[in-house]
Amino acid sequence: MIDYIRHHLGVKLLLSYIAILIVIVIVMVIVIPFSAPYAYNHYMMETGTQPAGTSMMGQGAMGLGRGQGQGLGQGQGLANFRNSMFEALSYAILAAAIVVALISLFFSRSVVAPLRKMTFASQRIARGKYDERVRVSGEDELAELSGSFNQMAEQLEQVESMRRQLLGDVSHELRTPLTAIKGYMEGLMDGVIPADIETFHQIHTEADRLSRLVDDLQELSRVESKAYVLDLQSIDVSLLVETAIKRLAIQAREKQIELHSNLSLELPNIYADTDRITQVLTNLIGNAIGYTPAGGSVTVSGSKKGDKVQIAVTDTGIGISPEHLQHVFDRFYRVDKSRSRQAGGGSGIGLTIAKHLVEAHGGEISVESSGEGQGSTFIFTLQAVG
Repeated sequence: MIDYIRHHLGVKLLLSYIAILIVIVIVMVIVIPFSAPYAYNHYMMETGTQPAGTSMMGQGAMGLGRGQGQGLGQGQGLANFRNSMFEALSYAILAAAIVVALISLFFSRSVVAPLRKMTFASQRIARGKYDERVRVSGEDELAELSGSFNQMAEQLEQVESMRRQLLGDVSHELRTPLTAIKGYMEGLMDGVIPADIETFHQIHTEADRLSRLVDDLQELSRVESKAYVLDLQSIDVSLLVETAIKRLAIQAREKQIELHSNLSLELPNIYADTDRITQVLTNLIGNAIGYTPAGGSVTVSGSKKGDKVQIAVTDTGIGISPEHLQHVFDRFYRVDKSRSRQAGGGSGIGLTIAKHLVEAHGGEISVESSGEGQGSTFIFTLQAVG
């Protein structure tokens, strides 16, 4: 029972109201017995009537008859009694109001104080102070609200940190091809570099890299903001794998890497968007080719796992050490820091896009590796049809 009260603010407020009511009754019960006699005697003396407990012997000397005295005493006594009761109640209500005000102040501060702290903290966060937190005390709804507020502030701080990192990464990625293009153009203008087909080809290559990076960034923006609509339908996995392999066959052949598919014969269809899952496979296979040395191989396999279809892209490449596994899907993250975009490292956001697309389908994606030089396997699951 006590734990239930501690966890529910509404119950606490209800009990506080009951406590206030009880306090009012107690105060009035205590105050009225003390104030009533005083108020009654006060009104008796004001009207010239003898207070209770005093001698009534002087009544005959006033020249009043017995009947008149009795009538006057009864009427005036009723008025005095009524007035004295009102005065006694006034004292009791005043005392009760003071006590209730103090108690209400105590209970209200326990509710308002955390809210004021959150208001102050939210104003600081609005000014960019994302490290602001509020102290969590208790276990009721206010404590839960404080915890949720701190969680929100932490996420905002992470988003701001990622935004700054993204701006830095994008600036770096854009600067590289732009610097190369600028260098070629300055060389052409100074006559240091010959204006031949090879020079123009290099400039075109850098411009093409820049264009692909911009396209990747635009695609990343769409998938992260979910600014697209999935056309979900039943799809044959083998057709998706075959399409992705054909797209990257030339790139694999140039690097002398073998592409294989190893799909289960009884693999069911998946419920997905054809273009988006093809993009996922293309990104994963392209990443595997980029980090696999000449003479290696990349294998795409598929199998049924319960009501899911599991697709894996395995390579014999450079592998991933344990400390890098949790960051593989972070944008612009490269396991091998020495591999630039020009060296085949890609834009560093292909895996991030793949992760968002798989999760948009309600699936999961992960990576496994035994360590450096041991290759790696990217695995994602999607809902099977039937």
